[in-house]
Amino acid sequence: MPIWKAEKLSKLQQQPENIRNICILAHVDHGKTTLADALIASNGIISSRLAGKLRYMDSREDEQLRGITMKSSAISLYYKENEKEHLINLIDSPGHVDFSTEVSTAVRLCDGAVVVVDVVEGVCPQTHVVLRQAWLEDIKPVLVLNKMDRLILELKLTPLEAYFHLQQILEQVNAVTGNLYASHVLEKESNERTESSTSPSAHTDDHVYDWGTELTDIDDSKLYFSPDQGNVIFASAYDGWGFSIDHFAEMYTKKLGISLKVLQKTLWGDFYLNSKLKRIQKGAHAKGKRPLFVQFILETLWTVYDDIYTRRDKEKMDKIVKSLGLKVSAREYKHKDPRVQLQSIISQWLPLSKAVLSMVVNELPSPLEVSEERIEKLMCTGGRRFDSLPAESQKLKDDFKNSSSGSTAPVIVYISKMFVVNSKSLSQNKQRPLTTEEIQERRENARLRHAERMAQSQTESENTVINKLEDVNSSEEITSNIEQTEEETKEKDVFVAFARVFSGTIKRGQELLVLGPRHDPSAIINKVSKDNSSISRFTVDDLYVLMGRDLEVMEEIPAGNVLGIGGLEQHVLKSATVSSTPMCPAFTSMPFAAVPIVRVAVEPTHPAEMHLLVRGLRMLNQADPCVETLVQETGEHVIIAAGEVHLERCLDDLKQRFAKIDINVSPPIIPFRETIINPPKVDMVNEVIDDVNQIQIQTGVLNDLQDEAMEILKDGTVRFTPPKAFYTLAVKALPLPQSITQLLEENSELIRILEQLSTSKLTGKCDKNLTLETLEKLKDLKSKFEAGFIEAGKKWRGCMEQIWSFGPRQCGPNILVNKMKDYQRPSVWFGLEDTDSTDDSRKLRDFDNSIINGFQLATLAGPLCEEPMMGVCFIVSEWTVDSSLTSSNDQIMPSIHLQEDLKLENDKDNTSLMNSLSKEIQTQSTANKTIDVGSSPQGSCVNYGRLSGQIISAMKDACRTAYQVKPQRLMAAMYTCNVQATADVLGRMYAVLSKRNGRILNENMREGSAVFDITAVLPVAESFGFAEEIRKKTSGQASPQLFFSNWEVVRGDPFWVPSTEEELLHFGEKADSDNQARLYMNSVRKRKGLYVEEKIVEHAEKQRTLTRNK
Repeated sequence: MPIWKAEKLSKLQQQPENIRNICILAHVDHGKTTLADALIASNGIISSRLAGKLRYMDSREDEQLRGITMKSSAISLYYKENEKEHLINLIDSPGHVDFSTEVSTAVRLCDGAVVVVDVVEGVCPQTHVVLRQAWLEDIKPVLVLNKMDRLILELKLTPLEAYFHLQQILEQVNAVTGNLYASHVLEKESNERTESSTSPSAHTDDHVYDWGTELTDIDDSKLYFSPDQGNVIFASAYDGWGFSIDHFAEMYTKKLGISLKVLQKTLWGDFYLNSKLKRIQKGAHAKGKRPLFVQFILETLWTVYDDIYTRRDKEKMDKIVKSLGLKVSAREYKHKDPRVQLQSIISQWLPLSKAVLSMVVNELPSPLEVSEERIEKLMCTGGRRFDSLPAESQKLKDDFKNSSSGSTAPVIVYISKMFVVNSKSLSQNKQRPLTTEEIQERRENARLRHAERMAQSQTESENTVINKLEDVNSSEEITSNIEQTEEETKEKDVFVAFARVFSGTIKRGQELLVLGPRHDPSAIINKVSKDNSSISRFTVDDLYVLMGRDLEVMEEIPAGNVLGIGGLEQHVLKSATVSSTPMCPAFTSMPFAAVPIVRVAVEPTHPAEMHLLVRGLRMLNQADPCVETLVQETGEHVIIAAGEVHLERCLDDLKQRFAKIDINVSPPIIPFRETIINPPKVDMVNEVIDDVNQIQIQTGVLNDLQDEAMEILKDGTVRFTPPKAFYTLAVKALPLPQSITQLLEENSELIRILEQLSTSKLTGKCDKNLTLETLEKLKDLKSKFEAGFIEAGKKWRGCMEQIWSFGPRQCGPNILVNKMKDYQRPSVWFGLEDTDSTDDSRKLRDFDNSIINGFQLATLAGPLCEEPMMGVCFIVSEWTVDSSLTSSNDQIMPSIHLQEDLKLENDKDNTSLMNSLSKEIQTQSTANKTIDVGSSPQGSCVNYGRLSGQIISAMKDACRTAYQVKPQRLMAAMYTCNVQATADVLGRMYAVLSKRNGRILNENMREGSAVFDITAVLPVAESFGFAEEIRKKTSGQASPQLFFSNWEVVRGDPFWVPSTEEELLHFGEKADSDNQARLYMNSVRKRKGLYVEEKIVEHAEKQRTLTRNK
């Protein structure tokens, strides 16, 4: 149990200057939880002998079985240094890529981070991710170089070799930090120069600006990790030891007679001791001398390991124990395992908990030292400027900065996630130990009851015996009811909010406001919105201090502390902002590194238990910050997870904890994309396709697509004219340049803001609250688009200013281009221009939205298998409408505005969305009412007839036909696979990769070891069971890390049949070989219930039996 009481904990919470909120970040299996065990053992919560083996913070059963952390969990620790008491709120986070969203929830609540790096494996992919997450949240990191014992026992390096190896690891970590810092400085300076250039006093002289000067002028010496700055610890969490430079500097300052400050600066680096002059000099490497770090630190450690563990020299061990003044118990001294003796000695000499906690207290900031930049970043959502917030909201900045906890300070709390605990594990429901007086009282009462029963049994008659039996039966029923009630109480799950108080003091019974993500304080002041759906009130039921597996109840918790809040399950889904004032803006959303991409459909084994499944899915969605659950139009309940391990955990939770029923799980639902390419120049056997064969292929495609209303021109343009010729559309599809597609995919949020900005300007409501940083990003995006189109060639010239819309969902990786000579509409970049929105030359034509909506529908579900399109450009070259229809009063109908409907989340099934939108269009088209739509963006009143829905349908069909004219391809989601493996298992690992259509990108041998770092790409569709198979084939010597990388075109036409002479000769007329693109396409079509063209039975003759009848 903790070595302090609740009263002391409450007292420490009142001193924000002595509080440290930290999290442990690292790649998987780099030793985070083992390090946390050592820190917890220093508080007496667990035994020091169990540290590293118990994995106290991993409270889930599957965490213990797999040996990895799957959730963020917090604990409060006590540390005293120089007579000053500190409270350290420690959060242990996962390192597996599937659970990186848990890292985001931990980082948001902290002020500092302890980054752990395995000195053997070095900087791994997830190390890059966690350093970037810490940088984005503006928290200060310190470094722990863990598993130093592996350099001695596994790699068997000499002290000098180990020193150079440690230098390389530090350089790798600092290189990642340096890249983040450089990009931040350049971006900041760019914004400042943009701001100064827009001011009236800006210089107009043209001059060349040297961006490199900004990096050299700013002092970044304290940004990097260096042992002489005190922000690096060398440790072995498994053996329980760790040290900083300061520890050995204090040890040797008396022995060598050198000042402490000099040793602190020279124990790490290219310094050596001149024994003749008794001076420390520089240039150890050039002169062939041993550096001080090797001579005084590493050689000492190597000697201890060699004497105690390798040679098991009892005399040397006794000498070490006596010289260091240590105490070793008789049990450990006589233990047969030398590792136990080593751990007992070296953990007393160099205690890991003291080294790490001392660095945390001295190097990481308290809640009072939060930067203004971080405060403004948290308070400004949607790219808004801080000065655009109301004055009352800006005043909250001081309460943030000072961590005000007075009675007048507003309460501001951020909830990063919701987690589930069993009601029996809550401290208020646990059976407290009885005092001595209570035990004696119960004993006396029991004696009296026994005496009464004995006296009553002597005077009872036979009739009373029967009554007694009845009483016994009734008492048994009561007992069974009580046991059933207790069991139900035991199985009840309770949601607790994982949060931090940034201002004020939160108390039990207090009434606070839950602010939704769309909450805007300015709307309350201006009374613009009467809808308060983004604000809800709740009463604080319980407050908890998080103690790992336990929760301690508190009456109140002041600012600067991490806590748990009860009573919010009906108000908060995943994360939220809680405040006592509605003038507090909602905090910005957390940046998540992992994207949910793996889908499965679930159903109960027994249909009568469907209500339990629905309730379980709702609880699962609330309890996991990354998982997404939805119900499709087909009625399927779908779970979307970040990866295979994450999916397995979600399914286990659903079956065993939330729904508590047996469920059936479908095969994984893999997302694909549909695209087009330029006509290939070689066939499937890599022979050049001549002009005759090319014409034959093109003619066959055109003949299949010809229709009465469709006219396909030679250049691929599709002209759509309905039978009554009310309107005409001409659309052409082209594959977008790869650079443009990549820009669209990477900047979807910016494109969404751009669409909103253009729409608001067209309606005369220009949004002036965007930050200069956001505007600069939009202008930079425009310049990148322009450069990409220029690089793509002449046919893309002028497309930049003719972009009509993006799709699907108005932020997707497809574009609609207007190349009509008689309609010069404003482009999507109109919002960035300074021109007047009321210019007559830039008016929107009637039914403009209908064209956009048809384009959105077409790109949302392509013709191959109803998956979204990607990398396709649709060019509208002609669009005419009979002017007499637009002013007709016969059956006047409103325009069907579908933009909001198309802004659905990515987890919507495209087939079901198409069905719902088509039903809406039909419903709108069959109605017979007159509705006043109002004015157009330019103020002219327009009445839209039934033509609006027809144009939407026509535009959708024209885009799909134009798409089918071109060579169609599927795009598969790809994982990047990182594997560390030795040379003897490389062949088996490559066999598994090639079997699953994987591809090796690079292979590097790690310097100083026999381990190879392999980077490969693997289709998501082939990744299920990959990690387990590769571990089996390599006997556990290789373990892959998979994370989503990009979309890649699947080689081969899904409709390919042999057409050239070479293909017919090579594949035959039937082409029986597997077409991977066709297999993918047919699997998706089968799942969606679409038509699949395949042969079920080819030869229907009866099978002959060759064996003789006996």
